Amino acid sequence: MSCWETIADYSLRSIGIGSRLLPKENFTLCQQFTLIGSGMIWNIYFGVFALLSGFFFAVTLAVGKNAKNPLFRKPAEWFIFLFRGSPLFIQFFFAYYLFLSLKQVVPIFAPFTAAWIGALVVLFFNTAAYSGEIFFGALLSIPKGDIEAADAYGMSGWNRFRRITFPTMLRLAWPAYTNEAIFLFHATTLVYFSGFPAWRQKGDALYYANYFADKTFNPFIPYPILAGYFIVLTLILIGLFGLANTRLHRHMPKEARRKIRYRPNLIR
Repeated sequence: MSCWETIADYSLRSIGIGSRLLPKENFTLCQQFTLIGSGMIWNIYFGVFALLSGFFFAVTLAVGKNAKNPLFRKPAEWFIFLFRGSPLFIQFFFAYYLFLSLKQVVPIFAPFTAAWIGALVVLFFNTAAYSGEIFFGALLSIPKGDIEAADAYGMSGWNRFRRITFPTMLRLAWPAYTNEAIFLFHATTLVYFSGFPAWRQKGDALYYANYFADKTFNPFIPYPILAGYFIVLTLILIGLFGLANTRLHRHMPKEARRKIRYRPNLIR
């Protein structure tokens, strides 16, 4: 089988398109690159949807934690503390067995026991908690002069938040939020180790990397391939978030603009 035939058969296997059977012997580099790359579709799916939905929830959490009313502040504080204080790996297992128990009582929770939605919910809550704390710190760092100037112009409530508070918060938080987004995509590999089952043996990138490592007894080919895919994904994220950062600081002189720098979280 040529490499082009391998790509045609396996490039979309992780989403149920193409050959159903995995190669059993005579594994080639093309097969490993193709299947691991196919599994990246799921990692990108988890990362993109958790990041997009988690962004709006994170802003809500930050505003709630910054509120003076304890009815809004306390739930936001405890939510952020709970998901930042517990390991993501444990959250996956707890959520799986919670959804499994709820499934017995309310059948509507049956889809949540699958990785495509159950693991996504966990990643959504986790990144919302971390991002919410980042945005909360940015809210506290907004110069008082900006708020006083808004008050002087007669801005208040939603109008002030939309035109002054929210844009300034984003500008201050964006470098740290970029690193959170990168870590979120890296954390999608933990879905493989969670209790959520892969759908019909169509798992993420780590699922296929582990398959080849088990079959060939050589982890030094599939795992570096997996790492290479994530390095490329990280560079793409840095580029996209860098463009957004430039857009957020478009009104400032070039020497005053804050550049995006990748600062990996060694311990979370």
